[in-house]
Amino acid sequence: MSETAFHDRDGYIWMDGEFVPWRDAKVHVLTHSLHYGSGVFEGNRAYGGKIFALRDHSERLIKSAAYLGYDIPFSAAQIDKICKETLAKAGLGTAYVRPIAWRGSEQMGVAAQSNKIHLAVAVWAWGNYFDDKMRGIRLCMADWKRPDPQTIPCKAKGAGLYMICTLSKHAAENKGFDDALMLDYRGQIAECTGAHIFFVKDGELHTPTNDVLLDGITHKTVIALAKNRKIKVHKRDIWPDELPTFSECFIVGTAAEITPVRAIEERVYTPGEITQNLVEDYDLHIHGKLKL
Repeated sequence: MSETAFHDRDGYIWMDGEFVPWRDAKVHVLTHSLHYGSGVFEGNRAYGGKIFALRDHSERLIKSAAYLGYDIPFSAAQIDKICKETLAKAGLGTAYVRPIAWRGSEQMGVAAQSNKIHLAVAVWAWGNYFDDKMRGIRLCMADWKRPDPQTIPCKAKGAGLYMICTLSKHAAENKGFDDALMLDYRGQIAECTGAHIFFVKDGELHTPTNDVLLDGITHKTVIALAKNRKIKVHKRDIWPDELPTFSECFIVGTAAEITPVRAIEERVYTPGEITQNLVEDYDLHIHGKLKL
C-alpha cells in the first residue's frame, strides 16, 4: 500500500464539531451522498499559514449546498474558523484545505429530508497540481460535454457533477496528455476537468462565458490581475475552430493556480509575456505582496 494513501495517515480531521484522528474519520456505507452524489466541497490553498480567499470559498460552499437543497448548519464565519483551526492543528504553512458537506445515512432512497447534514475539514501538504507546471501542459479534447444548466445545478461544486471530469481526466492521461478540454452542450469551449481556461490574442485575454460553469474564485482573481495590468478581458462564447487564432493559453484554478498550456491536441502554444506576468502577479497576490 502506498504510504501516501489518504485513508492511512497521521493527523486529525475536523468532523461535526470535533477533531477526529485521521484514520477514524469515517462515514457509513449507506451515506446518502455516497449513493446519490449530493456532497459539496471546496478546495482551498494555504500559503504561509494563511488560507487564500477563504471567505469566498466558505460562502460558495454554503451556496453549493443550497443549490442541492440543503443548509449547512454552520455560517461562513464559522467555516472560516474551522478551516483555520484545522490548518493550525496540521502544523502546515503551505497546504491544501478541503471542507466537505454531505447528507448522512438516516434515510435511504432518492428522498433525503430526514438526513443529517455533516461537515468535515481535512488539511494536507500538496505541491503543484501538475508535475512540470511552468513548462506547460498538453490537453486533448474530451468526449464528454458540460451539461445544459436545465439538467444539473451547474453553479454547485457538487461531488456528483465531477463524474464526467474523472472520466475525461482518465481518458486524457491514458492517451499521454495532462488533462482534457471540455466543450459545453452547445459545442462551445467550456473548461478543463478542474480548471477554467484563458486564451491570449493580440495582447488581450479571452475566456468562455461561465453561464454553465462554476463561478471560479481563481478565475475572478486572474481577471482582476489582468485589469490591474490594463489587459482587456473578453468573456464570450468561444468555438473550437478559434483555437488556432490564439497565441497563448493557460488554465486557472485553486489547485492549478495559473498553469500554461503548451498544446491542445496538435495545436502548439508558446507561453509568452502575458502568461508569465500573470503567473508572477498571482504568486505575489496569494502571498499578500500584491493588493488588488
